[in-house]
Amino acid sequence: MKNDRETGVGVLIVDDQTPFRDASRMVVEMTDGFEVVGEAVNGMQGLELVKELSPDLVLMDVQMPGIDGIEATRLIRGLPEPPAVIVMSTHESGDYVDLALDAGAIGFVPKSQFSFDSLEEMWSRV
Repeated sequence: MKNDRETGVGVLIVDDQTPFRDASRMVVEMTDGFEVVGEAVNGMQGLELVKELSPDLVLMDVQMPGIDGIEATRLIRGLPEPPAVIVMSTHESGDYVDLALDAGAIGFVPKSQFSFDSLEEMWSRV
């Protein structure tokens, strides 16, 4: 792990909606081997926090003000030693799966399906 974290996989949550950041935090913190290392309210702040915190994994919302989650994912994955990124949306997959994968994400999860199991399953792809 990048930061020699003893508690597990460091996760950065990037979402402009506080209720979903809170729900994501709960899922991450209740999943063995994962810990939240930071939260961002938009893609640009997420990019800056990736550089500052060196998380292992980013949970990235698609629709946010400023640069959206797809572009933020592309920028993050272009960094040296980038974290893995899971793209998420309130909308079902539709075109987002291909867009997320093309941007370098390890996968797409509809927010309605985000759970301990989906987090672990996505992480297993890294």
